[in-house]
Amino acid sequence: MGESQERARRVLTAAGIDPGRLAGVRPLGGGTYNTVEELRLTDGTRCVLKAAPTAPGLRYEARLLHSETVFSRAAEEAGVPAPRTLHADDTPEVRHLLQTACPGEPWDDSLTDAERAELRGELGRQVARLHRVTGPGYGYPSGALGPLAPDWRTAFTTMFDAVLDDARRYRARLPRPADEVARTARAAHDALDEVTVPRPVHFDLWQGNILVDRTPDGPRIGGLIDGERMFWGDPLADFVSLALLDDIEKDEAFLAGYRQGGGHAALGRAERLRLALYRAYLYLIMLVETVPRAVDEGHDRWVQEAVAPELVAALDEIKAAGA
Repeated sequence: MGESQERARRVLTAAGIDPGRLAGVRPLGGGTYNTVEELRLTDGTRCVLKAAPTAPGLRYEARLLHSETVFSRAAEEAGVPAPRTLHADDTPEVRHLLQTACPGEPWDDSLTDAERAELRGELGRQVARLHRVTGPGYGYPSGALGPLAPDWRTAFTTMFDAVLDDARRYRARLPRPADEVARTARAAHDALDEVTVPRPVHFDLWQGNILVDRTPDGPRIGGLIDGERMFWGDPLADFVSLALLDDIEKDEAFLAGYRQGGGHAALGRAERLRLALYRAYLYLIMLVETVPRAVDEGHDRWVQEAVAPELVAALDEIKAAGA
């Protein structure tokens, strides 16, 4: 029996599911951190098993699977399609997570323009529902960077400083020195005080983490997956990955759906300033993580050519706002 089969049987047992029901295991692509596998049971049920890596990562990545269980509960409370937690191991590190499988395949470019517009509207309404859930504090629920903070400024500045510490520790190649990045970001910190209620932020809602279920009535959102990088904070932060390396204001269908769902989508000066901070944070993560993950030359080149300029643009936007 292979390692994957043994791991699957062990986790099924811990979840109270007869391991004799295991019919097959297959790897699922698309994940960039955890090992992700689909477990097929003898009655046709599908589950998803995630196993955390043992290699070094960024500071915030400790106990990511715990954060995913928190996202799962928030999505269930909101009535948003997402994996539900069947079992999470009880070790402090949370090494394994067993989830239900959502229908569909990752969003790709095969949709027509009309289908895409309708789905972006549906996505907007779902994300708005998610953002109505209230959290117990601010920051990563995993505790990777310490306990939840009582205010958003404290939480976000801790998050931002942690990835800059990672950049220094790994000697990551940034388009501007880490100390300069920190000084620029500090000029926008006052804008964070406008956030007064912690909401669940997925923070990784690029197309690969949005499943599209092609039903007889047309394509629908099958699930928002890989919520492991979630934090409690400003819902506006989700607009970064929803328009990865682009501008959310171009996505009229999503914004219309978001407003229909009760979300606040007016982007004034303060909102744009916060959005620039969140863009800088995500693009810093994307640049720094290439070192501990030892990415190949092609991916490293793409990050430097596509992501680094977007980090510079976000920092320049913050500078211009304070001029």
